[in-house]
Amino acid sequence: MIVMPTMAVFLQQLCNALLLGSLFALISVGYTMVYGILRLINFAHCDIFMMAMYIAYYSIAVYFVPWYISFIIVIVATALLGIIVEKVAYAPLRKQNAPKISMLISAIGVSYFLENFATVIFSGRPKTFPQIKFFVEGLKIGPVNTLRLCIYVPVITAVIMVILLLLINHTKSGMAMRAISKDLDTSKLMGINVNKTISFTFGVGSAIAAVGSILWGLKYNQITPTLGIMPGFKCFIAAVIGGIGNVKGAVIGGLMLGFIEIMAVTFIPSLTGYKDVFSFVLLIIILLYKPNGILGEKIADKV
Repeated sequence: MIVMPTMAVFLQQLCNALLLGSLFALISVGYTMVYGILRLINFAHCDIFMMAMYIAYYSIAVYFVPWYISFIIVIVATALLGIIVEKVAYAPLRKQNAPKISMLISAIGVSYFLENFATVIFSGRPKTFPQIKFFVEGLKIGPVNTLRLCIYVPVITAVIMVILLLLINHTKSGMAMRAISKDLDTSKLMGINVNKTISFTFGVGSAIAAVGSILWGLKYNQITPTLGIMPGFKCFIAAVIGGIGNVKGAVIGGLMLGFIEIMAVTFIPSLTGYKDVFSFVLLIIILLYKPNGILGEKIADKV
């Protein structure tokens, strides 16, 4: 049954949708950057996201590092983790010209390894992400009662996306990334250090995931070793909807997914328990009618 919310409730949910969509956008960028270069779905990305949250938790709550220093540590450590994953799990297969399916299986293996590693090291008992007053203080805007986080997250997302687009379109590293995405073999002949560029891409994508992880933890407090699974699926869906391989598309897909998920349960509260289903239904619809995504380009598969 469709319910028409009051204006105050609608505006409140609009803020929530913008917050959730911005979080999805940040995390989905990592998927889309790696796919854009390697044509690889990096399923370990969601577990790198999870590891970043644990690093933040221990840095702030256990070792009492000031949050602004802790966030820098988390971003750097997560970027290094992403580079290590690429060097250990993907680079050797790439050097052997292994088929894409081998790299995909390796990605799934890394994902399970990180989940089990986190369970052994951090235990499976849920932990509570530390709440930082600067971000989670209440904020009243007209009839809407919300958190500062609802303002900060979209702004941070927008700033990061602008910086990322400048990096991709106006730097030598970005030019190398774009060249490899078009033709990896020709890029080697042109003198581009392919391995270095790919590692750099993994590092940047993981660093952005770390930012998303911190903001996610401030909004949704519970941390477990399997935390990244559902956000990972949804952010992968967001990347596919926007056109996987396209950074702008990942942002559009993330925002669209956030708005659909929140607004669907706003107008049809009886479906609240099924809110995760909307993401997968939308994915099926997009694949049926626009298989390359909203901004995706048709790319022929290489045999």
